[in-house]
Amino acid sequence: MKYLFVIQSEGRGHFTQALSLKKMLERNGHEVVAVMVGCSNKRRIPEFFQKKIAGDIIRFQSPNFLPAPQCKRSSILLSILYNLLLIPSFIESLFLIRKTIRETEPDVVINFYELMCGLTYGIFNPQVPMINIAHQYYFMTQNFNYTGENVLRFRLLNFYSWCTSLRSHKRLALSFRNEELTEAGNIRIVPPLLRDEVFNTMPNKGSYIHGYLLNTAFADELQQWSESHLTQPLHFFWDKKKAPAVEMLTPMLAMHQLNDQLFLQYMAGCKAYATTGGFESVCEAMYLRKPVLMVPTHIEQECNVIDAMRSGAGVGAYSFEIEKLLGFLPHYRQSNEFGSWVHRAEQLILNELTNIECHLTPAFVLA
Repeated sequence: MKYLFVIQSEGRGHFTQALSLKKMLERNGHEVVAVMVGCSNKRRIPEFFQKKIAGDIIRFQSPNFLPAPQCKRSSILLSILYNLLLIPSFIESLFLIRKTIRETEPDVVINFYELMCGLTYGIFNPQVPMINIAHQYYFMTQNFNYTGENVLRFRLLNFYSWCTSLRSHKRLALSFRNEELTEAGNIRIVPPLLRDEVFNTMPNKGSYIHGYLLNTAFADELQQWSESHLTQPLHFFWDKKKAPAVEMLTPMLAMHQLNDQLFLQYMAGCKAYATTGGFESVCEAMYLRKPVLMVPTHIEQECNVIDAMRSGAGVGAYSFEIEKLLGFLPHYRQSNEFGSWVHRAEQLILNELTNIECHLTPAFVLA
């Protein structure tokens, strides 16, 4: 079978998931005929993805969440106002996606949570079936219990997830756990898509704390903490433009430019991991049995944190409270269940991708 990938560029998770799925498909005799990525002025395609995808990337303009003035957490109002100005570009994106589907003639379009792809199906109704893959679809099920205070934002998140999957044949909800769904509709629970390098990595316990910053302004918090705790080594990664490969903010705080191989090496050797609430790197930490501090920057990551804590991954906070992470270390309990679940990904996901006979979801816009 032939597949077209359409990928949202927010964070690194969708890129590593796409690379993992591409290898999985090719191992089983399938082909990825084209890769499209929704880009913006605020997010760039990671260098590791451009090197490993082994083909041209078709870029198109896509909506983007803007950080609040302090550049830490996303602002919904600023994001809406900014994206309204780009509506003409977004319309061009819809036509480009439809054109690419027609020209590449895939058997299935796989949408990694990209809104423009969902709207293309809602408006133009291409005949090629679309299958959506993301952790966010788990939040649409009755299995997820939102315990936060931003109920309106949670509902908006699920509405956004619905818009990414208009006329979808299936939504594959990547999950920390193997669960039965009570009222699933066209949602299926599947394991996370971890890259092969994670499976080939041997973890060990070092003395440093590893981390990833989605928004670079959090580095100020880390720098202040490190200056008063000069006995604790910190190795964090960020995607700051024009920054050197390694920038020492304090004698004990090293900020590394995002590099997938180096990132995994530091993950394997750390004693704990701190991140801004992304799904993919938390899964990697869980597989390598590293306790996690999760600092959400928007509602989607807040849901990730709630779900990850339910699985025993670590603790949540609204700032990089390294002491909270250090205090959790004695209480962390390793489990083999997550590793066993992850190793079933190839079997379960391939089965869902090749068996596409299911009911369509309602469209948001009439074709």
